[in-house]
Amino acid sequence: MIKVLIVDDHPVVRDGLRGMFAGDDRFAVVGEAGNGHEALAVARTARPDVVLMDLRMPGMDGVSTIRALDAQGFAARVLVLTTYDTDSDVLPAIKAGATGYLLKDTPREELFRAVSAAYRGESVLSPAVAGRLMGQLRAPAKEPLSQRELEVLTLISRGSTNRETARKLFISEATVKTHLLHVYAKLGVRDRAAAVAAAFERGLLGGEG
Repeated sequence: MIKVLIVDDHPVVRDGLRGMFAGDDRFAVVGEAGNGHEALAVARTARPDVVLMDLRMPGMDGVSTIRALDAQGFAARVLVLTTYDTDSDVLPAIKAGATGYLLKDTPREELFRAVSAAYRGESVLSPAVAGRLMGQLRAPAKEPLSQRELEVLTLISRGSTNRETARKLFISEATVKTHLLHVYAKLGVRDRAAAVAAAFERGLLGGEG
């Protein structure tokens, strides 16, 4: 059974989601929160597997909460569930470490599948959000790779999986995926093999591979 924490500042939304999940024995709603501060407090005791996270909330917003969950070592996957799909909402959430990003008009069964996929560590994106991210990846960024991004890419180039890379760097698997998304964007590529090749071409990785 997948333990779910619902984080949304609208009680009617929380009630609706709780009711949806209550009708399916694959899931158990282990807590609710109206903002990020409450979410962190509930997560400490409930230890959810998946956090359904709204973004725009008073006190502590969704992106700040995603960062805090990662920084505090929570293993829960974060699945953003919001009404907003603008670049200013999507990109910071993915960058912060969200495993997936869905809109609130997502049908019930798709939401259930997304929660199950997020629990398995799989990225889940609504079509509109996926299109925005791919648009970002097609446009090579001018920023240099950060030290952490280089560390991730170096391990990937040596054959490490996302899970192995996360373990070696003491970060979450979702954070590894986020770093890779940034690497793809900065190098102007679309997958890990192309990222490694581009990094070697640019002299960003050592020759021992």
